[in-house]
This record gives sequence, structure tokens and C-alpha cells, in this order.
Amino acid sequence: MSDSEDGEWSLDLTMESSHLIERIRRFNQGRDERLLKLKYQAMRADVFAFFRGSCQLFYEDWPKRTALNDAPPVWSCGDLHLENFGSYKGDNRLVYFDINDFDEAALAPCTWDIVRFLASVLLAADMLKLQRRDATSLCEHFLDAYALALSKGQARTVEAETATGLVKQLLVGLRERRRQDFLDERTYIKGGQRRFLIDGKRTLPVTDQERKRVKTMVRSWAAGQPDPGFFELLDVAHRIAGTGSLGVKRYVLLVEGRGSPQRNYLLDFKEEPGSCLQPYLPIAQPQWSDAAARVVAVQERFQGTPPALLSAVRFEGTAFVLRELQPLQDRVSLRRRDERPGRLVKLVRTMGEITAWDQLRSGGRQGSAIADDLIAFAESPHWRGAALELARDYAARTGADYRQFAEAGEDKLIESSNQKHSRPSSSKQTAPHRKAEGGQEKKGKKHR
Repeated sequence: MSDSEDGEWSLDLTMESSHLIERIRRFNQGRDERLLKLKYQAMRADVFAFFRGSCQLFYEDWPKRTALNDAPPVWSCGDLHLENFGSYKGDNRLVYFDINDFDEAALAPCTWDIVRFLASVLLAADMLKLQRRDATSLCEHFLDAYALALSKGQARTVEAETATGLVKQLLVGLRERRRQDFLDERTYIKGGQRRFLIDGKRTLPVTDQERKRVKTMVRSWAAGQPDPGFFELLDVAHRIAGTGSLGVKRYVLLVEGRGSPQRNYLLDFKEEPGSCLQPYLPIAQPQWSDAAARVVAVQERFQGTPPALLSAVRFEGTAFVLRELQPLQDRVSLRRRDERPGRLVKLVRTMGEITAWDQLRSGGRQGSAIADDLIAFAESPHWRGAALELARDYAARTGADYRQFAEAGEDKLIESSNQKHSRPSSSKQTAPHRKAEGGQEKKGKKHR
């Protein structure tokens, strides 16, 4: 697909969309076939689910010639959409609402996250039972709130006392949740000790060899922690969660915590193969020790008060992120709601503010723009219309891609899982100036 003169996506679908299935299959090659089937099933549910599960296509298709690439560089979520915001308990024991997915995080023009979020709103219109004009109005509210928050240059946080609408409803409701109930939904007790429920929905079984290897890793890692006994491993299973990352190695760990059986803790242990933005970034990236170090660093910069148990860990030569699965961790579920547009306006305005605050909070770090540059950008009149138009174009393209994907047979998508898992190169090579994680830095283009 070629870029048009003004940098927007061309909707001539005769070129790259004819290879859509091959692009998706190649990106996911080497993943666990059992989980990859679940990923593709989830992506077939609707166009919004397809958008969630194919983040790499967004960046493969991002136009090289657009003024939006000249926006200030910021630490970006990389996969910003309506369902990547949620609640969590910080290490100060307060509960916050913030961006909650950093697998694809990178240093990128601030407009990349903005356009992806706007496209998600347009693609979620059917799910939200919105007319097109209402979805466009929500996009404009997001842009208004984002620009206003950015122009003030002050980073804030959202907690129960400051939240409004659906976010406040979520955070207040979390106060009733108990750790024991959270554990009972996912485990059973036998002989006074908990074990995972293997239900094929949240979990799949591990082999005896996997169990031994994970146990050895946890024991070795825990030896360097202040309370090694807290991390005594009681059980382990493969975890089924998310959409885009289904198929990468991911475990759920049951550990002793504060005491069995009612005060055990659950930990998510997830492989981080690298950001799908990497081949297309026009900005030089810092030299990270590995992908997990990048994910943890960006999450800490965004959230300000991150969860207590958040660590980058090496396991069998591969980067993993270890984090607590919290009873108070949740998101506003849009798929179960038929909300009035006014309540959705409050929600997307909150998300716009959070996006701006996280960019400000992480500003001035390893190449990200300082507050003065972000304030000047917010006050510029030119980028908002271009961002919304680009989002409209990509939403239209995604609709066409989804229809082709939904018609494809599973045999065209599933490749033998005997190959080693890796991030394959894309068929569209752009942005040669980049630095791989743990590799040597290459000079990137300077942004105005």
C-alpha cells in the first residue's frame, strides 16, 4: 500500500490486503498453536476485537509521509484503545485508573497513540450501539480533553476521590472485593492447599518439566528478594488472557504470599518478545537490556505509583515480566453495557486526560519531549483534524481487513508451532533508523 500525497492511508485494497492473511500468519508464527486458535477465534468476534488482536497491522500500514510524524516524541503505550485502561493498586495501597498495557510501549510521536485510540472508538461504535456521528463526537471529546490537559503541563492521577461517571463506579465498586473470593474463582483447596482450576478458559495445564523449570526460576529469583518465602511456588498453569498476545508464553503462578490458603497471591509471568512498533519507529530508541526492562520502565514512568510486584525477569534466556494479579485490577467493561452517550463522554474525556498526563509524567526521559514542547503542541491548531481524518481512514481499512479475515479458514492462519517463537520481519520495511532492544543504537530522525 502506498501513501497518498497528504500522508493519509490509501483505501485501494488491491495490494497489501490481498496478502492480509499471510501478514497475520507470518507475524504470529511460532506461537503456541492451542492459544493461537483462541486468538483467532477472539479476533473473529467483531471488527473491534480484530483491531485489538492485530496491532502490528496498524504500524505496518502507518503512512511514512504525514505531518503527524513530526509531533513531539513521547513514551507511548503503543496499543492505546478503549479497553487498555483499567484499575490497579499502587505500591502506596491506593487504587488508580490508568493505562494498563505496555507490551508495545516505545518512544514514538505523540500522535501515534492518539490516532490508534480514535480509530478504536470508531471501530467500537457497533459494540457501543452508537451512530457514526456519536462515535465521531466521542473522538472530538477525547481530543478536547487530551489537548486541554496537555496544555496545562501538569500530570495528575485518577483515583476514587477524583474520578467521575463509569470510572468512579468501577473504583468504588472495587472496595467490596475480597482476596479470598478472587482466589476461590480461580483455585480449589485440597488438603489445606490451593491448586489451580484448569478450565480451558482462564488456564491450561503445564507439563511436569515446565513445572520444574518454572519452580527453579522462581526459587532463584526469590532468593534476591527481601522475603523469599512470600514467593514459594504452590502451583503453576498456562494463563489465557488478552487478545493480541495470545500464543506467547504466559504463566499464572500461585505463591504462598501472606499465608495459605486464604492469603495466597497470584502472579502473572509473561514473555515479552518485543514491540511490534520497532521496525517502523522514526526515532532512535534507548538501549534496553531486554524487552521486559522496557515494559517495566515505561509502566513505572506512566503510572507514577506502579504496583508493588512488578519486575523484569530472565527465564531460559527469554525476557519475562512478573506482576501481581490483583483482586482490585479491572476495567470498565464496555461489552456488557448499553450506556447513555453522556456517560461515555465522561469516560473518553477521562481517557484523554490520562493519556496527556502520562505523556507529561514520562516527559524528559531518554529522548521524550519536555512539558514546554508538549504544551506548544497542544496549542497548535493543525494536528487534530489530521489525526481524526487518519483515524477515519484506518477504521475503514480495518473494516475491509476484518471481513477478509473472518472469511479465511483456520488452516490458512495456523502454522506449525514447531518453529522457534520470534518476531518476524514485516513485508513492509520502513523507518530504517531504530535500535533493537539490547542492540546497538542507530541515529533516528530528529523531530520538531
